[in-house]
Amino acid sequence: MKRSIRDRVAIIGTGVTKFGERWEKSAEDLIADAVLEACNDANVDLQKDVEAGWVGVAYDATGASGNALADPVAFYGKPVTRVENYCCTGMDSFRNAAYAIAAGIYDIVIAAGVEKLLDTGGSGLKMDVMYPHTTLVAQSAPGLFAPGALRAFKEYGWTKEDLARVAVKNHHNGVKHPKAHFRKEITLEAAANAPIVCYPLGLFDCCAISDGAAALILTTPEIARDRVGAGNYATVKAIAQSVHTKYPFHDPNYDGLSVPATLEAAASAYQQAGIENPRKELDFGIVHDCFTYAELLHYQDMGLCGPGEAADLIREGVTSIEGEFPINPDGGLKCFGHPIGATGCRMVAELTKQVLGKAEGYQVENARAGFAHNLGGPLAVSMVTIVGTPDWEPGG
Repeated sequence: MKRSIRDRVAIIGTGVTKFGERWEKSAEDLIADAVLEACNDANVDLQKDVEAGWVGVAYDATGASGNALADPVAFYGKPVTRVENYCCTGMDSFRNAAYAIAAGIYDIVIAAGVEKLLDTGGSGLKMDVMYPHTTLVAQSAPGLFAPGALRAFKEYGWTKEDLARVAVKNHHNGVKHPKAHFRKEITLEAAANAPIVCYPLGLFDCCAISDGAAALILTTPEIARDRVGAGNYATVKAIAQSVHTKYPFHDPNYDGLSVPATLEAAASAYQQAGIENPRKELDFGIVHDCFTYAELLHYQDMGLCGPGEAADLIREGVTSIEGEFPINPDGGLKCFGHPIGATGCRMVAELTKQVLGKAEGYQVENARAGFAHNLGGPLAVSMVTIVGTPDWEPGG
């Protein structure tokens, strides 16, 4: 029997470092900065109040075991678990921590994520570690998504200009966020005509790798009211995950036009939260825009529109910061980059700040609830988290 986590977990503190080329900071520095910021935000003492921790780390170069969190902040004598689940690593760290609170095992816990990728010297994600494919040797991340984009061009009539509109929107949003890696407007012409990485994906269609960390302090709504007071905490409405094969290309029915894991995670999250029409009942969304084509794909899989209609949303400005349903008001992965272990926690932190009216960048007007979508690996793992104000009700 499926049980809902709705309103059983509160987020009372968030901490996010600046993402980017953080040569001056080690992985330990970054996680410590994020954790201490989250603790200060939540008004908790890490050593005295926090009972357990989960830390998302994808690459061993960043850290191993629970010590990736414990050592940088001397968080000893408590249970700490390292989590890894492709690009969903950070959000899965949050999921584990949230379930521990919902189960009544702990009163206050921490979920964190960190990655220090630029020090590894690679020009992109080390796919031999992340995705050791048996036949597609040296397959790149852009190479996983480019075939789907070409199929969408053929089936739906989408164009490179539609992809470019996603990049322009997200770069516009990222300009205002002080912690984003890239904070510069780009033009439609520049995005559409940028050097090709893996056709049809050009330079501005691909998110960068970055260094960064994020952390969240979780507790029960009852404790949250006593510790931080009304208006200073958000509640989790749903957390869902779905896992499929890491070899989707071996399936003769695979067409690149949808991600089954996202469809299932979205359906589960909406059921948990009691949502029937996400575009009408939620106020905004954050999607895993590792590539511009991926963002359009996610519009459809998250139920914001029908198959083939995502390009209409970006053309008509529906998902702009001023639109009916803003997507990636912080600039998304396009502007923050993608330190694997940190991204999911950063997304949930942004959700929390938006619904509390405390966004560091653009603030979605009258935001009371939104979703964050995370996609991992070769379209293999998907997660959806919905966060809102304690009094939010679906359809209200």
